[in-house]
Amino acid sequence: MSDAIPPVVPAGRLASLPQPEFHLPGTGGLRLRPWTAYDAPALVEACHDPDIRYWNRPSLLDEAGAVARIVRWEARRRAEEGVVWAVAPAPGGRAVGLIGLGDVDLAGGSAEFLYWLLPAGRGRGAMARATDHVGRWAFEDLGLHRLRITHSVANPASCAVAVRAGYPLEGTMRAALLHADGWHDEHLHARLRTD
Repeated sequence: MSDAIPPVVPAGRLASLPQPEFHLPGTGGLRLRPWTAYDAPALVEACHDPDIRYWNRPSLLDEAGAVARIVRWEARRRAEEGVVWAVAPAPGGRAVGLIGLGDVDLAGGSAEFLYWLLPAGRGRGAMARATDHVGRWAFEDLGLHRLRITHSVANPASCAVAVRAGYPLEGTMRAALLHADGWHDEHLHARLRTD
């Protein structure tokens, strides 16, 4: 970013904010909270779930690898590169999903959502509610200007989450992501803080 243009969000803002927890009304008690080592088995399970593997392309992990990844997520938050929440039953339940912001550009004021749910978390409308909560936090507390969601055009469930959460479709990016069965076109959804 040019030195003549001040950053949208000053460096240090994300690292200085505590990672909030959110309750997701209407989801049977699900909430968003930081990941912990306790959730490692859920991350291992997600890496083996056929739907999550197909749409999100995670690497296979054992429990030690999952714990290491959870530790890296917190390091990435402190480095202001991303922030990730567990979608989990309250109180004390193990994660059934993940939502986060990646590709964080504080100076440019943008980030991209990432999310998935294990079968135990599906069918409750949790991800649309989680996207709404994280988005409002990113706009109101963190101060970002634009948030985006991208997904394969062949993934109508992800498209429905984006639309229900208030992220309208902006367009289609051709052959934008390589999956096991070849290149997929991707939908681009986005929302501005001023929307």
